[in-house]
Amino acid sequence: MAATTPWQGVVVALPTPFRNDLSVDYDRLQEHVRWLGDAGCRGVAPCGPLGEYAALSEGERADVVRAAVEAAPPGCAVLPAVGGYGSRQACQWAEQARAAGAGAVLAPPPVGYPGGPAEVVAHYREVAAVGLPVVVCRDPAEATVDLTPDLLARIAETDGVVAVREDDVRRLHRVRDLCPHLDVLAGADDVLLELTVCGATGWLARCPNALPRLCLRLHRLCAARDLAAALPLYARLHPLLGWGARTEGVQAVKLAMGLAGRYGGPCRPPRAALPPDLQERLCRDLRRAEGADTGPVPAT
Repeated sequence: MAATTPWQGVVVALPTPFRNDLSVDYDRLQEHVRWLGDAGCRGVAPCGPLGEYAALSEGERADVVRAAVEAAPPGCAVLPAVGGYGSRQACQWAEQARAAGAGAVLAPPPVGYPGGPAEVVAHYREVAAVGLPVVVCRDPAEATVDLTPDLLARIAETDGVVAVREDDVRRLHRVRDLCPHLDVLAGADDVLLELTVCGATGWLARCPNALPRLCLRLHRLCAARDLAAALPLYARLHPLLGWGARTEGVQAVKLAMGLAGRYGGPCRPPRAALPPDLQERLCRDLRRAEGADTGPVPAT
């Protein structure tokens, strides 16, 4: 059975694996979901920006969610992103997620429309009415609406809104003051320590796609506020953690997976492979994270 509050742990944003002909490789997707769940991740999140959802057909997007739910092992929930260009589309994806057996949804504001506060609140009410727990999720790379703490406080009055993805440590304290009942998920890998030490109870993560053991260890240390152990590991991983927030984040995560012995595969156009200089830099950052320069991580 999937965890009932998976957003309170490590939720891994899933890339969509494509074959060389750019068709979706559902077998590799399911193998990856099982691998992450068996490693201890509380949830996986398909069909977000890392999953290249805008490059998927409606049928592919629905099939990705169903495949992830089918493959998720006990204790690992599926939290699909339900981004859409209107409330009707977002609700459609939330309904599809519920029918597939998802545990919650990640809901951004309406994609591509800079709605006013009342419109944004109404959008979340419609998504929450579908019946799955809602994690409010603003991705800075796609955002047309700034989910300020004051606006979030209005959204948080909606039954079913349970958490928020936040990547600004300065906002975290205001969010906790205004919305103490909401859980906060660290929304960027390279501010994990700061957000978690200050009270974030979950992590919407990208780096575990390549190195789940190290990332889960880092999260446990941060959650325990064991800074003596967390800070050296964080420093070692930090160059790699920063790749997820770059414009080339999708390509970087897939390449890091390949370098770590996983299958990342190609991206769909217009995304192209990283140029050689960035590939070399990413390779160095990954090897540093794995401990080639600083020695192995002690066993937990």
